[in-house]
Amino acid sequence: MSAASKTTVSAPYFITLSSSLSANEQQVIADLLALLPASYISEIRSHLDNKTRIEADSALLIKGYVDGRGLACPMPLLKTKVALRDVAIGESLYVVATDPNSQADITAFCRQSQTANAETLQLLVNTVTDSRNDEAVTAAGEARHNKAAQQADTIFHFIITKTDSN
Repeated sequence: MSAASKTTVSAPYFITLSSSLSANEQQVIADLLALLPASYISEIRSHLDNKTRIEADSALLIKGYVDGRGLACPMPLLKTKVALRDVAIGESLYVVATDPNSQADITAFCRQSQTANAETLQLLVNTVTDSRNDEAVTAAGEARHNKAAQQADTIFHFIITKTDSN
C-alpha cells in the first residue's frame, strides 16, 4: 500500500494544542505532527486557553489524543470512539496507530457518522509516515510502549474533527 494512495488532507492547518492536554502529551503530539509533510501543518501552538476563539478557516484545536501505537485491531478504533466523547463540535482528536487495519476502520467509522448523526466526524488528515529515521519521537517515546511498538516503521495519522451537520 502506498502512502500517496491513502492520503487525505484538505489544507495546511494551523494547529493549536488545548491546555487540557498534559505537557508530555503536547510534546509527543508535536513530535508526531513533525513527521507529516510541511504541506499538512503550517504552524503548531500549544497551551491555548479553551476560551480563546480560533479565527482561521484552516485552524484546528486538538482537544484529545489517542496513542494507538502497538495496539491491534480493533483497539485503536475503540479508543478513538471513547476519546471522541470528550471532544466538542469544532474540536479535533489526533489519533496515531501502527495497525494497518486502523486506517480502514477509522475511515469507515468517520464516513458512517456522516449518515447516522446530527454530529458528524470529518476526517481531515489520514496519512502514513515512516518512523524508522525519527529520532525525536523515539527520544520522546514513553516507557509504557512495548518493544514492538517502538520498532514499528509505519505510523498512521488521523485528525478527526467533530462538526455540526445542521
